[in-house]
Parts: sequence; C-alpha cells; structure tokens
Amino acid sequence: MTTATNPQINRAFRVLALLMAGAAAAQSPPTAFQLDPAKTAVKFTLDAALHTVHGAFHVKPCALGFDPRSGLLSGEILVDAKSGETGNGMRDRKMHQDVLESDRYPEISFRPDRVEGAVANPGKSAVRVHGMFRIHGVEREITVPAEVELLSGSWTATVHFTVPYAKWGMKNPSTFFLRVSDSVEIDLVMAGSAIQHSAATVNAPQ
Repeated sequence: MTTATNPQINRAFRVLALLMAGAAAAQSPPTAFQLDPAKTAVKFTLDAALHTVHGAFHVKPCALGFDPRSGLLSGEILVDAKSGETGNGMRDRKMHQDVLESDRYPEISFRPDRVEGAVANPGKSAVRVHGMFRIHGVEREITVPAEVELLSGSWTATVHFTVPYAKWGMKNPSTFFLRVSDSVEIDLVMAGSAIQHSAATVNAPQ
C-alpha cells in the first residue's frame, strides 16, 4: 500500500472541509438579516484627471431573508440617492443635478434573489450574489462578488462592483478642462443582526 503524500492529504482535507460546509448549509434554517444603517455604507470611487474622487451614500433600514438550503435571497437594499456626497459642494451639486438626477430618482436599490456558493454558518465565505440593481430609474441584472461572515446573532458583508454609468444612460460630468472616468467603483459594506427561523420560508422574488 502506498502512503499518501502531503499534497494528497491536504487535498483530501480541503475536499472534506467543503463537503462539511455544504452539509452544514443544507441543514441550516432560513435566516433573517437585519441591516443596521449605522454600520452600513455605500462607498464609491471615481477616477479623474490628476486625482481620484471618493464619496459615500447612506443606506435606509431594511432586511434580507436567506434560505441556505436553496440559496434564495429576498428583500431589498435601499440607498438614499440624495445622501451622496464627496466633500466638495460644487461637485456634489453637479453629481445630483446632472448625473444622478436625484430629485427625480431619489432611491438606488439592489434586490438580490440568490447566492451562488456555500455560506458557512458560522464562518467566512466568498460567494457571488445575483439580483436586480436599479439606478436612475432603470433596473439591470447583475452578479457581484461578496465576502460574507456569519457569527452568532450578527453578520457582515462586503460587495464590490462597477457601475458603467455613462453606458447606462447617465451623463458624464467631464468638461474640457477636467476628464473623469465613465464608470464608478462601488463598495457596499454591510453589517447587522442575524435571526434564524426554523419554520420560516424564503420565497423567490416575483
């Protein structure tokens, strides 16, 4: 009989760990994720000539439902479009009036419907989240990478994605003297409480 080498043993342990994580997820009951606006932010980064613009939006109170047995998510993350700021009043007015038109479209939203990948409970997981992203009055289908950590009674998650706002019909605020990128990088950092419901069900969005 041949003794297994260290790489073979390591691979076997990794496969076993993945199987155990999948089994744990299959047995976990549906969970309600309450989002805490005080611990949540939407940060954005926009490249511009000679400098980079950083800003943030505030998130409204909301909740998500997750069923680890099916990977289904329900609920909606709502962002106050009017809350966006970069620290420069003139630039912010231009962003709200010419780009976001936030008086006309006061909310930005993400309505997730499923998780792709196993979510460890408790533990950290790298997954992908599919759903519908709505900005400037138009809804689009997206799938974004997410880092999730579940603990006893709490959760955190970070999501990163790119919004090609000019391609999506919004105005690029570039001028003859200042050029900015036609896409913006978004980092959604979330945290809140997690409550498991043994008898709960999570329905797929209509």
